[in-house]
Amino acid sequence: MVGTLSGALEARKIPTSPDKVKASVQGVIEEVEGVLRITRIRCHYQVKLPDGKQAAAERALSVFERGCPVAQTLKGAIEFEHTWELEPY
Repeated sequence: MVGTLSGALEARKIPTSPDKVKASVQGVIEEVEGVLRITRIRCHYQVKLPDGKQAAAERALSVFERGCPVAQTLKGAIEFEHTWELEPY
């Protein structure tokens, strides 16, 4: 997912390396019909971006999941929650 997000940011002329995008990911496991399942994945992104690129970064963050192979494969089985912090440099 970070790779797809990085690609969306790079397409908007927002550099992602070195160390400009970080993610913390947490899986939520719940019992569903007597079986433990991963039901939700929480992704929190920390993105450092050049001045004046916040709106472009927010657009990328709001749409990148549609082009993400992992998210599209798991769609319907696992819910994704995305949050982010944008830090200008």
